[in-house]
Amino acid sequence: MADPARRRATYDDLRAVPAHLVAEILNGELHTSPRPSPPHARAASSLGGELYGPFDRGRGGPGGWIILIEPELHLHSDVLVPDIVGWRRERMPALPKSSAFELAPDWVCEVLSPSTASIDRTEKLPIYAREHVGHVWLVDPLLQTLEVLRLDGAGYRLVGAWRAEAVVQCEPFEALSIRLADLWSA
Repeated sequence: MADPARRRATYDDLRAVPAHLVAEILNGELHTSPRPSPPHARAASSLGGELYGPFDRGRGGPGGWIILIEPELHLHSDVLVPDIVGWRRERMPALPKSSAFELAPDWVCEVLSPSTASIDRTEKLPIYAREHVGHVWLVDPLLQTLEVLRLDGAGYRLVGAWRAEAVVQCEPFEALSIRLADLWSA
């Protein structure tokens, strides 16, 4: 929790961060992390690619979603940059004209890394719950795991966890089978 005497970070503070870092404002504090490592980037890119065709474009799947990689979310005073997000088209039929999104997504995927895992779990999850994000996926490319969480009241409940080479059908994208091995392979 932020020290009450400490100055709250502003968007100007975030904009002053060098471009080679990812910057977020969580609970009034500026957090920076290095750009994703190759295993992190591979897992995020692979999963985004798996979901984009069937869910965003409706190719071989039900459509009905907007899927984006690393959008900037402005959720009240918090500024977050999740790895992958999805909005149901009935809630967001078209992309906004602004560079940031003020509408909380319906689904978020955070790809965990040693430098971000604790922040993703302790700082970002409560913000997503506060904003009523229905599902959060936590992907760990080093441990080769996927955890699927569903909003349950004020917090998240674990729906399931899989590892390594499992083939999964996970809410809210259960219409698609995803081979986890594809997220870790080169």
